[in-house]
Amino acid sequence: MIIFEEIWMLLNPQGEFKRRRGACERLWQGYEAARQEAIYKKIAGKLQHGEFVNQNPYFAIEDNAMEAMPRREMLSFNDYYQRFGTTEEQGGWKMANPTGQKVIYVKSG
Repeated sequence: MIIFEEIWMLLNPQGEFKRRRGACERLWQGYEAARQEAIYKKIAGKLQHGEFVNQNPYFAIEDNAMEAMPRREMLSFNDYYQRFGTTEEQGGWKMANPTGQKVIYVKSG
């Protein structure tokens, strides 16, 4: 788990942005631990490679939270069969039945 102090030190806000600490901490606490870790890694990687990270720490966290979200693909049972010619799970695709009525295939990436 990444505590707020770690992301705050990583962002190292300057000038007027230091006043955003309370709002940033509330935003940070609203994310689950896995998302916090993903946000931290995303920002650290950008900073390490000299990529843009918003100087406003609130927007830096919020922007990277959206980018850190894993993509999720879904296919219907028929679409999956048409694409792969099988109903067997493969290549990271998992069968799911979230409604109890209809089988779908889901892949997180």
